[in-house]
Amino acid sequence: MPSDAPPDWLHQRWVHSHEEDHGDEMVFRPASFPFPPSRGRRSIELGKDGTLRGARPGPTDRSEGAEGRWQIEGERLTLFSPGSQSPAQALVIVSASADRLVLRSASG
Repeated sequence: MPSDAPPDWLHQRWVHSHEEDHGDEMVFRPASFPFPPSRGRRSIELGKDGTLRGARPGPTDRSEGAEGRWQIEGERLTLFSPGSQSPAQALVIVSASADRLVLRSASG
């Protein structure tokens, strides 16, 4: 992904397609993707204004949400908790297209 402004299709809700994960790579698909049944899925919504909405399955399989902000520098996608200057999570964009986003933890 180029280091200038991200493409418009990146600004959407991405849902973890854990069935497609391979090794340390996590695959995300647009929320409109026809996922098979699952007890819960992680999602990240990347707003055009840099806002972040995240959700993951909680202990009762109900989705638990969180908000924050995000930024991209080159191939690095960084997620921040509200009001924090320190990253909550740093990810490497392995590949990206309008229908598939592949991420890997930047710490490994």
